[in-house]
Amino acid sequence: MNPYEWPDRFRQVFAEAVKRCRAGARDATRFLEADEQDFLDGIGCGAQELFDYVEDYSHSGDPSFETVLLVTAVRRSYFLNEQGGKTSGVTRSPDEFPAKAAELDGIAWLPRIIAKARAKLRGELPPELMYGCGGDRPFLRRHGVHLADFLQAVQAAGDDDAAIVAFLKSSPKS
Repeated sequence: MNPYEWPDRFRQVFAEAVKRCRAGARDATRFLEADEQDFLDGIGCGAQELFDYVEDYSHSGDPSFETVLLVTAVRRSYFLNEQGGKTSGVTRSPDEFPAKAAELDGIAWLPRIIAKARAKLRGELPPELMYGCGGDRPFLRRHGVHLADFLQAVQAAGDDDAAIVAFLKSSPKS
């Protein structure tokens, strides 16, 4: 596929998935056509990831398609450029993630969303967790940071949690 066409194809897959979800599809492993799954595999997006965004969008309109596209673009870039288009083959256990109440520099939720963002970048989130869930979105909104911008900041920071704290605290609302 021409690299310039992937966002249009992603929009089509997302729209079809929304239709299926609104019609009652509730199983992430069976709500995509084979060619749609192949396309998603090629950009580093799992069926569960897409299903989680589609399900939330279908029920509340949040996150928007545009937000999902931007987050997917960050993951796609990491997948293609850092992982060479190959998955790590790892799925992390939900127990490995910090508790929701865990704090970093006095900020609750931050250790959890950092760990989820790192797992999202690597394609290692367990099916039970979602980067950009109903807890992540309000957290980032309170801090004036877009979901995709936070993901990019985590990528740029690597393992440097202090850089992520500094990024979050430098946002207009912090």
